[in-house]
Amino acid sequence: MAEKIFPYNQLLEFTRNVFEKIGCPPEQAKTASRALLSADLRGIDSHGVARLSGYVRLWEVKRVNATPNIRIIHETPSTAVVDGDSGLGLVIAPFAMQIAIEKAKAVGTGWVSVQHSNHFGIAAHHAMMALEHDMIGIAMTNASPLVAPTFSIDKMLGTNPICVAAPAGTEPPFVADLATTTAANGKLEILQRKNLDTPTGWVQDKEGNPSHDANILKKGGALLPLGGDREHGSHKGYALGAVVDIFSALLSGANYAPWVPPFPAYVPMPAQQPGKGIGHFFGAMRIDAFRPATDFKQSMDHWIQGFRNAKTVSGEEKVLVPGDPEREFEILRFKNGVPILDAVVNDLEALAEKFSISFL
Repeated sequence: MAEKIFPYNQLLEFTRNVFEKIGCPPEQAKTASRALLSADLRGIDSHGVARLSGYVRLWEVKRVNATPNIRIIHETPSTAVVDGDSGLGLVIAPFAMQIAIEKAKAVGTGWVSVQHSNHFGIAAHHAMMALEHDMIGIAMTNASPLVAPTFSIDKMLGTNPICVAAPAGTEPPFVADLATTTAANGKLEILQRKNLDTPTGWVQDKEGNPSHDANILKKGGALLPLGGDREHGSHKGYALGAVVDIFSALLSGANYAPWVPPFPAYVPMPAQQPGKGIGHFFGAMRIDAFRPATDFKQSMDHWIQGFRNAKTVSGEEKVLVPGDPEREFEILRFKNGVPILDAVVNDLEALAEKFSISFL
């Protein structure tokens, strides 16, 4: 499928205008736009402006509150629970991560769980907030139930991503941002737009048989945990997804397992709601609570360089450190522009018409 290139700053301005049109205060619209566009910059096209119309649809069916009263409802010196008041996760998540950072400044570490939120974009955007403070950042979230645990045909978990970001010295930071499934749902959406099949191990049909159909979720199928099947370790991906669900929702009082609200606005909400909205979990760890930050970052440099210099399989590319591909995308796309598939461009043009604002 064809694509067009758009300057990052123009995409950012357009996105901010859309969020303001649905009623977001200007500062929150700016926060949400930066969080959303960070995905496009880092090459995670499934979670960037391709989802903008999805957020608007959630607002239209009154599942997103554009003017939330985001507040702490419980806390200790090192922990807090935040109620997002059904606001944009793109706004709530940075708010909660900043609380974790402030608590880490005060007592060494900070841990914040969130209830009553919505989809928060890419986890890396939030975890990386800790880096400039010489802290390790952690971010995770539960998500729409699209994933069948090992040996099941029932969709019980979301793609439930985890990100850990750690600073280095002369080397770029370590940023591991991954779904606990073999592939995130957004990757299926990209394949659907391109009319392509999925690789083996991504999905199963409604009877639990392996499938390559990128539209299989619409036919009762499910995404598979990281590993794909039991022989390749899917029980470990299932366990990781379950950990994220527990940290994000059962600690905060959000919805969990198959009761997590779906992202598509047209999908009915679960009949039973044991909690409030989607749940997130954030952590910030001050490095000098463990050892001098300078010493740690020197060790990180040495660690990273060791992996970069590791011998590779004959004819293969060099060993990458988590965060390398995304950082390279960010440099190139900020300079040269962000490629957007024509199907997504059409969605954005429809939003521009809906809200009477100019598109790029």
